Amino acid sequence: MDRFTGKVAVITGAARGIGAATAERLAGEGARVVLLDLHGAADTAARIGPAATSIACDVTDQAAVEAAFAGLDAIDVLVNNAGITRDNLLFKLPKADWDAVLAVNLTGAFHCCQAAQRQMVRQRSGKIVSLSSRSALGNRGQANYAAAKAGIQALTATLAIELGPYGINVNAVAPGYIATEMTAATATRVGATPEEHQRSAAGRTPLGRVGRPEEVAAAIAFLASDDASYVSGQTLYINGGAR
Repeated sequence: MDRFTGKVAVITGAARGIGAATAERLAGEGARVVLLDLHGAADTAARIGPAATSIACDVTDQAAVEAAFAGLDAIDVLVNNAGITRDNLLFKLPKADWDAVLAVNLTGAFHCCQAAQRQMVRQRSGKIVSLSSRSALGNRGQANYAAAKAGIQALTATLAIELGPYGINVNAVAPGYIATEMTAATATRVGATPEEHQRSAAGRTPLGRVGRPEEVAAAIAFLASDDASYVSGQTLYINGGAR
């Protein structure tokens, strides 16, 4: 498929995990991909080749985001993937960790949406896909992350209303347990190996396994394509049927 030939896609948090897999998927379908990450995404760009550009950008810094987007002559797709965790139970959660998670996961997405929509409104077209999480429904030890990811769903629904008249689709995906460096870090936090943690999660999942970044990237690619031209304001859960 070449659903993104001639399109420019900006992916945040593109150095690894779901962001890197999404960049590779969209580039594989013809997109020119712009990879934003705190320290750049040179390794991802090298794997993709000439169709990829790596930019070091802190999404919590609005001026840095504005500068990164100002250099683009077109923005057809924005994928808000940048995210961090700082897990702890409420009574032990430092305010600094609350602030950091909200700043990256939610405010960072706001900064990028606001910057991208200027070009998309002029074009009267565009696709925005943001990363929520199953944790938006509540998850022990993740008050900050859950709040940020629930906020992504509300932001998505609102922007779909505001930007729809300009031909812009806004959606979100909410992954369950995906085997990434982030979930490996969660395993370490609770005193398990990544393999043990994955087996435990798989046992609670109807499909009997955890997800892969490439599977989330496939759903993002659908929502970012013209195949989803009448889908907007939605959050798609990608969790193997877990409840």
